[in-house]
Amino acid sequence: MPVNRRNALRGGAMAAASTVFLTRPAFASAATPAAAAAPASSAVPAATAPIVAAYRQLQTGINRPSPERTEALANLGRVAKAYNASMSVAGGGAPLWTDLPLGPGSDYTTSMYARLRAIAVDWGTPGGALSGDPVVLDRIKAALELIYASQYNPQVGEIGNWYTYEIGVPYYVLHTLSVVADQLTADQLARYVSPIKRFVGNPNVRANNTSVVETGANRADKALISIVAGALIGDTAWIKTGIDALTDVAGGGAASVVAKLDRAAGDGFHVDGSFIQHDTIPYPGHYGIVLLTALAGAIHVTQGTEYALPQALKDKIYALVADSYAPFVYAGALMEPVRGRMLSRQGETGHDIGHQLTVATLVLARTASGKTKTDLNALAAKWIKEGTYAPFLKIPDPERFAPGPDLVATPGIEFAQDMLASGARPARVVATHRDFGQQDRMVHVTDDWSASLGVSSTRISRYESINGQNLKGYYVGDGVLYTFLPNAKGHYTDAYWPTVDPLLLPGTTENDGPVDPKFGGVPVGPNAHTGGVRWDDKHGAFAMDFKSWDGSLVAKKSWFFTPSGIVCLGAGITSGSEYAVRTTIENRNLGEGGRGALLADGRLVGTDLGKASALRRPRWVHLENVGGYVLLDDASVTALREDRTGAWRDIDTGANTKGTTTPNTRRYQKLVLEHGVKPTDAKYAYAVLPGASVLGTLGASWAWQVRANTATVQAVQVGETLLANFFAAGSVDGVSVSGPASVAIGRCGWGRQLAVSDPTQTQDSVTVTVHGKSVTVPLKGSFGATKVVPL
Repeated sequence: MPVNRRNALRGGAMAAASTVFLTRPAFASAATPAAAAAPASSAVPAATAPIVAAYRQLQTGINRPSPERTEALANLGRVAKAYNASMSVAGGGAPLWTDLPLGPGSDYTTSMYARLRAIAVDWGTPGGALSGDPVVLDRIKAALELIYASQYNPQVGEIGNWYTYEIGVPYYVLHTLSVVADQLTADQLARYVSPIKRFVGNPNVRANNTSVVETGANRADKALISIVAGALIGDTAWIKTGIDALTDVAGGGAASVVAKLDRAAGDGFHVDGSFIQHDTIPYPGHYGIVLLTALAGAIHVTQGTEYALPQALKDKIYALVADSYAPFVYAGALMEPVRGRMLSRQGETGHDIGHQLTVATLVLARTASGKTKTDLNALAAKWIKEGTYAPFLKIPDPERFAPGPDLVATPGIEFAQDMLASGARPARVVATHRDFGQQDRMVHVTDDWSASLGVSSTRISRYESINGQNLKGYYVGDGVLYTFLPNAKGHYTDAYWPTVDPLLLPGTTENDGPVDPKFGGVPVGPNAHTGGVRWDDKHGAFAMDFKSWDGSLVAKKSWFFTPSGIVCLGAGITSGSEYAVRTTIENRNLGEGGRGALLADGRLVGTDLGKASALRRPRWVHLENVGGYVLLDDASVTALREDRTGAWRDIDTGANTKGTTTPNTRRYQKLVLEHGVKPTDAKYAYAVLPGASVLGTLGASWAWQVRANTATVQAVQVGETLLANFFAAGSVDGVSVSGPASVAIGRCGWGRQLAVSDPTQTQDSVTVTVHGKSVTVPLKGSFGATKVVPL
């Protein structure tokens, strides 16, 4: 089986021990921690030695003492010592580790280099268990030669996943070489860099198919690899090629990693802050951070040298943090709708990747100045302060929650403590409602809770399930409503994906029949109508024209976001299949053996495990420590509390990322609306009130009025503001539109204004008529962005 596209970060139990070190490089400052005496004459040319020294610091840190660093080093030492003790350098065809067989195209090549990197980093880190040990150094040198000869040299061919040869292994070779470079000869460095030169000599294109132009994270990775590899052997032309690759000088800027694309979807950053990888997957929560990590590394290693990146380029990179990433961080974790198939990775929860973002932000701040530095540090400080579920500075073991893309986060810890000691103040939580039309994502932030949606369209995939990952993500793009609460910061990290019922995700309308027998890949949705309108920082509307995978079920779905909660409307629910149709209001992970009273109209609802309760036309439901749910029509609700068991291996069997087979059991509370078999034009109307008390649930129902809920228009009145989603030309409350549109109308200052967007992203304009006054709003090329006009 080929190595997966992106290596694992951290896994659990013993399975993780072989993949835990398949991570990104750590970041550190410009201090040089000398673990062992360097030879009188370094093999690295003096002109490029500062780049290598800086990259070494990205592995070994800045030797800033603290109890947290001591704990992290102890964890690193424990694992590095075990790898060193089990490593054989006898040669003669024998593997270095008995569980990692040698051979061309081996699935285990990356793991070999990752383990060696663990040993080398511990050897090169002051205070490490193996620090400066000459015997260990000799073993590292011998292992470098053995793996080079048998696994990774200029003569091997790419077998399996191209990524292994062109990015994965090169990174680990460079991690190791940068730590021991002063202990090697120039010939040795040239020898071990030579396969990197073969596979990454031109970072602009794919080595195994030069017609493929690299984009996004892949290009940034290859650029940094070129810079560091070139510095190790004094190849200044290669360094320059790596730097030029960042902005795609060779291609006239077409594939620049910092270019802002003004179109829907497509790899890279977009003008509205979106980030896409694999052409149709919103990926600020993985590949975007991989890219940011490489950019931060490129700035760091070239800082103060003749190869330093231009200030204008650095400023663009700094600005990405607040624009593309920060909106999707809650309690230090990245939100689920922007993590693609990484939902299924045991070793890459939202908190793990959130820690990586924090480290990348910290290193960027160290190279910035003035307000930029202050703002970046403020974001990092905020994420560290709020991330109490997986504390950034507390590393229980090297497999879990390491703050940043390094082994056990020693440099990340040191960076964070330097920042915190400087008196940096955490950024404040600011109410925000923001649409990212070019990646079909939105985020709603209040003082206490946040929300986002997992949706799809003809532009954005319903799911990503490749390389044996995300094996049960059938409906993650069908309108999942994610809510993030301050008293449940680990909700989605705590074995949610291997245990949740994947057929009943909150917010979705599905039938209870079989899933797509051809499930897999990255299929886009069938309809263009997905998107919404922003009224202000506290209000917005979002719509989706839904059709099931087999086309048998259709529905018009809307979400209206307010400070107190989300009003959810569905209409036109029609199915031709023989299976019952259901809309899931809630499916909450209560944790292992979790509790919490469930009330319906003030009466306790039975919570015996596995026993469903039929709630006949409740006006409201409240789940203790979670929030309230207001039923806005006469629907009945099925409530079920159940324990569900699953293993991470059930949803991820990837070669390098596969989860453990350890069973996890979590308790869930389901609230489901039953639409029956073959419904025609069925509806639903309910509100989700995250974190609301019982009294808050009772009072919230006065905060809005449902004004329409049909297959043509769905609308709510919030105070003096009307929020409406039109799926076709139609009218509501004296407001009519000429075609599909999301509309908000209300008072602004002394006057009134109109906000409009085109969720289909296909129309040149939409005419809106308000009480007889018509306004034609140009929308061509707006890609779902909100346009505001006075009335």
